[in-house]
Amino acid sequence: MCRHAAWLGAPRPLAELIHEPEHGLLRQSYAPRRQRHGTVNADGFGMGWYDPGLATPEPIRYRRSIPMWADANLPGLARVARSGCLLAAVRCATVGMPVEESATAPFTEGRWLLSHNGRVDRDALRDLAEGAESACDSAWLAAAVFHRLRAGCSPTPATASVNALGEALAEVVTGAAAKDPDARLNLLACDGVTLAATAWGDTLFHRPHPDGVLVASEPLCDGPGWQAVPDRSLLLATADGLRVQPL
Repeated sequence: MCRHAAWLGAPRPLAELIHEPEHGLLRQSYAPRRQRHGTVNADGFGMGWYDPGLATPEPIRYRRSIPMWADANLPGLARVARSGCLLAAVRCATVGMPVEESATAPFTEGRWLLSHNGRVDRDALRDLAEGAESACDSAWLAAAVFHRLRAGCSPTPATASVNALGEALAEVVTGAAAKDPDARLNLLACDGVTLAATAWGDTLFHRPHPDGVLVASEPLCDGPGWQAVPDRSLLLATADGLRVQPL
């Protein structure tokens, strides 16, 4: 359920995640190739990016509760929205979850952006989340991660070598999965300089470039270089490189 993609590196337009690749998020909204749950992602979309010209580090966000292909303004916006850190997502709503902008990724707090691909029982998050902006499971997951980031995370053996963003994702994912073994918890998050993602129950790929890295639920094109992230793994990318390690 859902597809997401992100870029970290030299500034690029959002169109390079959405419209320009043959299998970008626009194509994945109606014809995903690797999606294991659901066949179409028409329950909303969103994207976020960071403008270095702004005085604050908070990202700019654009979300709609309509199919991506139905927004006539998106192609123009995606061509001019340019940043060294981009995140975008298309949504296939979990059964019973609301279809509304507040339930659509990316979720944000402060400098953080977060997207969720999957599903989880909200009861598994009751002790982890607070202040979710929507009743949907993804918003609860985002609230749990943001809570951990605000509070600071205590490193565990599985996450001792990664930064706070990776630690927060790892803690929330493993905690939720312990209470809901059937949960699918592919998270993708960034803070403008760091990109972190989990593979837990669905596909995740990365593709290194000379000037940065792409991370996506499934390859955006058929070109070489795409590498699958093993299930139950954490990916962390910074300006210093990329690391993948078990959760």
